[in-house]
Amino acid sequence: MLFLHDIDSGTNGQAFEDNNLRQLFSQGGYRALSELREAGKILAIGAGVNTWQICERLLGEAEFDGFLLAGRYTLLEQDPLDSFLPLCIKRDVGIILGGPYNSGILATGAIEGARYDYAPAPEHILSRVRKLGEVCAAHDTPLIAAALQFPLGHEAVKTVIPGASTPDEVRQNVAIFETLIPQALWSDLKGEGLIRPDAPTPKEPDHAA
Repeated sequence: MLFLHDIDSGTNGQAFEDNNLRQLFSQGGYRALSELREAGKILAIGAGVNTWQICERLLGEAEFDGFLLAGRYTLLEQDPLDSFLPLCIKRDVGIILGGPYNSGILATGAIEGARYDYAPAPEHILSRVRKLGEVCAAHDTPLIAAALQFPLGHEAVKTVIPGASTPDEVRQNVAIFETLIPQALWSDLKGEGLIRPDAPTPKEPDHAA
């Protein structure tokens, strides 16, 4: 898979994104990617970005197979449910969800110095994470486990990558992913208005299978 990296506006502004897309579609970038895919040199093309809006823009221009989207479909953010994720399902586009902890706070909880979107978390985010943590605690479920597993409830999300820098962190990620989460947790998060009522949630494994 070949993904265009950080071509969205990010901290560089909208003109940066517009210029990147202009180059991609008018100066041969997309054509080269498409030819590589058609020749079987690569299996898929997409983009690795921090905003879902540019993914939607790209799909409006051409055929892409998937996106690595960082931090934009999490326990704290579900705006992509409005238009982008339904479009992905319609177009058979897969999402690799990076940053499921929104750069830290959904892993650490609302501790002092907790980070959201690569910066100190503002109070309204800290408050919401406290409430998320309280509901998780009521179901004996670590917040970090709910955060890692939540995105996989959506059929467009094919995998989640929390990141790891040591073998121990890889093993910890596996254990977090294998944590059993009761359906009542998701129901309560919706009932408390902490996640959207239309957000699909992971199903409990069928132990009888």
